[in-house]
Amino acid sequence: MKLVSTLKEKLKTYTKESIVFTTHAYEQAVFRGLNIDDIKENIINPERLAYAKQQPAQYPNEEKYDCYFGYTPLYCHRYVLVLGKKCIVCTVIQIHRKWQEALHHETF
Repeated sequence: MKLVSTLKEKLKTYTKESIVFTTHAYEQAVFRGLNIDDIKENIINPERLAYAKQQPAQYPNEEKYDCYFGYTPLYCHRYVLVLGKKCIVCTVIQIHRKWQEALHHETF
């Protein structure tokens, strides 16, 4: 998918220091037992990015994406990211990889 490869290149331009978590995303990651450093590592080294869908951004100088990172054979992480000068992590969820089945039924 062209969007995934383009997004991977954009994510590689960020550093761990330029990744910011919203209060909601941080609290949910901690509550769900997800490691913040692992999340940042997935973003700056996006080899695990399997699927992404662009969403409307709030501001014209930003881009917003719903991203799925394959993490284990059974689970993936879903991040909603807003890209601009910084990478803002708005949502972090760990979900079962059955989402892949849903992708086969979605039309692009």
